[in-house]
Amino acid sequence: MKRHQFKLMLSGCMLFGLVLAASCGGQQQQQQSACQEKGVCAKAFDTTVNGKKTGLYTLKNAKGTKVQITNFGGRIVSIVLNDKNGNPQDVVLGFDKVAKYADKENSPSDFGASIGRYANRIFHGQITCDGQTIQLPINNFGHCLHGGPDGWQYQVYDVVSSSDKELVIQMDSKDGDMNFPGNLKATVKFTLDDNNGLNIDYSATTDKQTVINMTNHSYFNLNGDPTKPINNHTLYINADNYTPVDSSYMPIGEIASVEGLAFDCRNEAEIGERITNNDAAHQQVKFGNGFDHNWVLNTYKDGKGDLNTVAASIYSPVTGIKLDVYTNEPGIQVYSGNFLDGSATGKGGVVYNQHAGICLETQKFPNSPNVKEWPSPYLNPGETYHSVCKFQFSVK
Repeated sequence: MKRHQFKLMLSGCMLFGLVLAASCGGQQQQQQSACQEKGVCAKAFDTTVNGKKTGLYTLKNAKGTKVQITNFGGRIVSIVLNDKNGNPQDVVLGFDKVAKYADKENSPSDFGASIGRYANRIFHGQITCDGQTIQLPINNFGHCLHGGPDGWQYQVYDVVSSSDKELVIQMDSKDGDMNFPGNLKATVKFTLDDNNGLNIDYSATTDKQTVINMTNHSYFNLNGDPTKPINNHTLYINADNYTPVDSSYMPIGEIASVEGLAFDCRNEAEIGERITNNDAAHQQVKFGNGFDHNWVLNTYKDGKGDLNTVAASIYSPVTGIKLDVYTNEPGIQVYSGNFLDGSATGKGGVVYNQHAGICLETQKFPNSPNVKEWPSPYLNPGETYHSVCKFQFSVK
């Protein structure tokens, strides 16, 4: 080969290398840019947990709202929508990677989870099914909370279908899962509409009598900045009554009026005033340094819930973002993030301190398997469990 031909070949190879490097660099920049947008990067969720594949699924609508969900625990990871100034805000707490969700020893959390089999507390972890007393695992002040230490928030849901508007996931819970009876098949369907409504539809069937009470455990902070607590949010709850608790957060089996109490949220009231004002906070609030109680919804009558009437709402004056909650369930557990203590570092390296988020958990009443007068959580063979929650976002 002649020298000038070798030089031409060498320069051509160098040019190709530069083009290739530029192309790869451009792809990397695009990937990095996409992962730096509000929300989280899907790559950090593409792995295997407990032998099952996990991923991150994104719902989008015409308004540019984005909801990201992982099938690990059926968790809502982020909800991004524009505030009153047109700036995108992520309004739920969570982690940047699935490994943090799965590490329950060092970062235990229910952030965004699809809770099952039984949301909230069961007294001493005991239920009776088909005449047999069953002992469930104890994991919270002597009670069974959120399905036990290995509830569905720490299991991987199967993905049935996914699109830009809808995600359907399924849990096949075997007979004896956390000691709950019955082979139970549960489905959760998330749907994002173009009016910024996020619909969550739960259904389940069983081959033995069992109990079921599913909910979503998202921690909302409509400020879009979890370093600012939710104390400035206003809270409305369409309820004349609530279920008082003892010092272990277990309902005592009574239904009491909210009249004259911090629990009277029938008119919008600032959360901080209700959970920190000594004049308003009687013993029930002091038990948990805030709200961790079930309200008896006025929207539930004669065994049916009204999905056309607001059950509860929160609003941030900082962003102008409002969240209305609709449900067919009889109760809603309002939890003001009392046990967040700075030990959890969430998305973007933000430390989650007390009251960094508020949960609005639509549900059967806590411990309802043991209070026969309350709406029943029992599911029998041949029946279908059906629960609906709608998170409707708007901007004032």
